Amino acid sequence: MAHEIEQFHDGTAAFFAARTDAWHQLGTVTTGCLSAAEVMETAYLGGWDVRKEKLRTVESNAKVPAKFATTRVHPKSGQREVLGLVGAKYQVVQNEQACELLDMIVGETGAHFETAGSLRGGREVFVTMKLPDTMTVAGVDAMDLYLAVCTSHDTSRLARALLTPVRIVCANTQAAAFADNKGEYTFRHTGDVTAKLAEVRQALSLVPTYLDQFQQAAEEMLATGLVWPQLQALARELWPLGEDAGEPAFLKQMSRDRDLKNLFEQAPTQEPIRGTAWAGYQAITEWLDHAQPARSEHHRANKVLTDNAVTTLKRRAFFTLAA
Repeated sequence: MAHEIEQFHDGTAAFFAARTDAWHQLGTVTTGCLSAAEVMETAYLGGWDVRKEKLRTVESNAKVPAKFATTRVHPKSGQREVLGLVGAKYQVVQNEQACELLDMIVGETGAHFETAGSLRGGREVFVTMKLPDTMTVAGVDAMDLYLAVCTSHDTSRLARALLTPVRIVCANTQAAAFADNKGEYTFRHTGDVTAKLAEVRQALSLVPTYLDQFQQAAEEMLATGLVWPQLQALARELWPLGEDAGEPAFLKQMSRDRDLKNLFEQAPTQEPIRGTAWAGYQAITEWLDHAQPARSEHHRANKVLTDNAVTTLKRRAFFTLAA
């Protein structure tokens, strides 16, 4: 599939969404608030029984040292299949464990599961949850609040648990990190994974503090004026050109500048916040979420959810404009 969501031979897809506009309209849609177990069933994520298995050569049955295969039970065929190759220190995290991290939030806050799915043939998995409250920055900019857990079964990505406000008017996913509360926790599939998952649960308890810090910084940005040359200078810092950059790189820079200038000065999504540092930050996030070059909208949405490079760019923009 072009959008990388896992699709099966019978036409079903490994994806669940609670409403049509969730996470850029990826995948198919169902309704209602589901439990963790129901999410696992609806998105075909349950019962994979991911394992780390020893490798041997086919012809001579010789052992392959320090290399293992991760395998799962395919949710449709029931046959065990390979997901990836990993090292000796790799520790498996089951899909159910990722979902359980968020499930504890349901009873405590009234949050509900928003999306869940697998990408790249089951090698990556994500689960997101929408918190019940809406944040409003300075009374003019409304934002929904989400928690997400993303992991991989082939070492292609670190496991991540992150909190992200999503700007309702244009579905931009926000990202910021503060001194003692980053709004995100990442860990490798090595060592004591159970203890690491316990640390993630502890980190999620800091959500209210993170939201207070985020809202305060956002309101200060909304009270700070910004003009296009300043935003253009920031863009050049975020996407610098090397000394040996050729014509394609300069053309790419010109295209990005053109898009950012239009988003900052003309886009209707910026109307209530135009001319502020907050609008500059939103122009950058809107470009990353909706306009950066990608093979498809689905590829771009997947990148926003799972790629730490996008989060890093947003954080750099946030703190430069908030300084």
